Amino acid sequence: MMKSDMSYCRKTAVEQVISDFLFHCQYEKNLNEKTIYAYRSDLYMFNRYIHELYPSVVFEQVSKDMLKTYLQHISTYKPKTVKRKLASLKALFNYYDFEHDDFLNPFRKLRIRFKEPYVLPTVMTCNEVKEILKYLYKLRADNPDTGGYAYKAQTRDIAVVELLFATGIRVSELCELSCDAVDLKQATIKVFGKGSKERVIQICSVEVLKILRQYQRLFAPSKCFFINRLGNRLSSQSVRLLIKRCREEIGIGKKITPHTFRHTFATLLLEEDVDIKYIQNLLGHSSITTTQIYTHVNMNKQKKILSSKHPRKKMEMEE
Repeated sequence: MMKSDMSYCRKTAVEQVISDFLFHCQYEKNLNEKTIYAYRSDLYMFNRYIHELYPSVVFEQVSKDMLKTYLQHISTYKPKTVKRKLASLKALFNYYDFEHDDFLNPFRKLRIRFKEPYVLPTVMTCNEVKEILKYLYKLRADNPDTGGYAYKAQTRDIAVVELLFATGIRVSELCELSCDAVDLKQATIKVFGKGSKERVIQICSVEVLKILRQYQRLFAPSKCFFINRLGNRLSSQSVRLLIKRCREEIGIGKKITPHTFRHTFATLLLEEDVDIKYIQNLLGHSSITTTQIYTHVNMNKQKKILSSKHPRKKMEMEE
């Protein structure tokens, strides 16, 4: 039987294929929780939409035109979100295509030209980072109840921000740090980044080590290094809310997130003439192309170069 004749013999519910794919991602590919969460969110959204338009459709019947309709539906989202949702959908269909030789993958006939707009990352100045740290340290210094939970939480907040800036790690990497991965005697942290790639980062600031030791003494974590009041792993959302609160209290106009500290870390190191290959290793980028975006952000360095090296300075004009 030809492949085209077999393609609709099987009738599998869309939801079942999604469930099988998520199982495959979690237990066979060992993808991290964040990636699986994104897949689940994107694919369940697709499942809801496709069944609103085609209530009885099965996975093998999803056509190129149906996919086009869905892409038009999500086109109002931010380009980065559309790109991710499209990648999730493509991964699902490629998975099913690999599992079933008789499946006609509609993505093979779908030509999508998607260009994500180039947006430079937001970075902070040294002074803005200093203002955030000053605010947090002062908040704790003004708290007379050094034995209360508020004081402990303030110490943790300082430790979180100090570590974000000292190492440039992702917020997900920070929240997933285990106690075994933090060695304050050796002044190192062991980070498992995207694709479970391991890297070790030195903590070279006495002040950062000091606040980390204070936090460790107050909270005495046993498994996860950064924990909340209930002893559970500190969530990425809690860190985002912390940074948002700092920005609002200080009055910094630009949008600042935990990832902004990562951008700032890389950009300031470039300004200090650190080799971009070292920065790539510190950030855990698999490709130096990803790191090179910071060469475009480095405006202070650009200004210094153009001010001192541009040949126009050597040209004197007679008036």
